[in-house]
Amino acid sequence: MEGSRSEMFRKLLERNSENPMVLYSLGNELFKEKKYPEAREYLSLAVKNKPDYSVAYRMLGRVLYELGEHAEARRVFDEGREVAGRNGDLQTAKEIDVFVRRLEKREKGEAGT
Repeated sequence: MEGSRSEMFRKLLERNSENPMVLYSLGNELFKEKKYPEAREYLSLAVKNKPDYSVAYRMLGRVLYELGEHAEARRVFDEGREVAGRNGDLQTAKEIDVFVRRLEKREKGEAGT
């Protein structure tokens, strides 16, 4: 395959820079590439452009977790859980709960050191 998936999504953004699905997809690919600061940028835009996009909240929270921004990750996860609940998106809400538990374990581990 010529070029990376993230490059493909960048090209799609050239046509419509505010498309939340493309922003999410690019952020997700950048997450996979461990390019967390850049992933945060695109996922934040996805949430801003589509505030009811629960999976974008989940992914943004994961990025913030990887960046060690625990307070912001918790805020995003909490907001994402609310959005998922309003949307009836039970699977995303469950996945967010898993990451919140990981965040809590990490925070307890850091507090114990």
